[in-house]
Amino acid sequence: MFKPVKTKKVYEEVIEQVKQLIVIGELQPGDKLLSERELSEKLNVSRASIREAFSALEIMGIITIRPGEGSFVRQVSFEGMLEPLSFLLHVNVDDAMNLLEVRKTLEVEIAALAATRATPEDIEEMRAALHRMVDEVNDGEVGDKADAEFHFAILKAAHNPILIKLMGAVSDLMNSTYRFSRQKIFMEENMQNVLYDSHCSIFQAIEQKKPNLARKTMGKHITMVEDSLVQLKRGGITSLTKNDKNFVHNNIKADFGFPS
Repeated sequence: MFKPVKTKKVYEEVIEQVKQLIVIGELQPGDKLLSERELSEKLNVSRASIREAFSALEIMGIITIRPGEGSFVRQVSFEGMLEPLSFLLHVNVDDAMNLLEVRKTLEVEIAALAATRATPEDIEEMRAALHRMVDEVNDGEVGDKADAEFHFAILKAAHNPILIKLMGAVSDLMNSTYRFSRQKIFMEENMQNVLYDSHCSIFQAIEQKKPNLARKTMGKHITMVEDSLVQLKRGGITSLTKNDKNFVHNNIKADFGFPS
């Protein structure tokens, strides 16, 4: 299970091995780790290095050390391992366009995975989010909550827990970077119809299990949203509301459209 350590920073290598075993499922929340003596023998390192690694893992929230009992994997260990990634993103995103590029790269492939892996329950969750989008607009809201629910339903339909965590970090940064602009997009003339039609195109590609089409429609959708965000940052949208001709109005049900 463990491999001998050959590195100058021994305790860091021990930490990485423990993390990897948790990620691949060899270690589960609640599992007891080997003792310091047992691990030092298996990894061919000093007990001091093991002790240092265990202390760091406890600080990260990955394990719990119980005096007299041993060291145990925590229930929240997976989230704890991803917190440094979220921090790294926060301190290194100098160019918001790079963040948008990351989002596009992830979501386009997530849509393709969803088209391949979505269950009937996943499809119904996406459909329900589209219905809520219409309901929100009919109730005088902008529809941004249902929009987020729709994208999250697609993310879950990819059935990859690591992608869920990665997109969570990216989405948090998107919200903090573009909070005002994202809200304003929904209030642009005809944008609610454009976004709805775009989402319907994505939904139909996933429902019909066409991964290449799902990639294409998701890529087109995100590019459109990105363009609007950038234009708003620069002083206002000048052309996006005229581009709705690029999207076909898709009625999932006869009464599933926006009111005239």
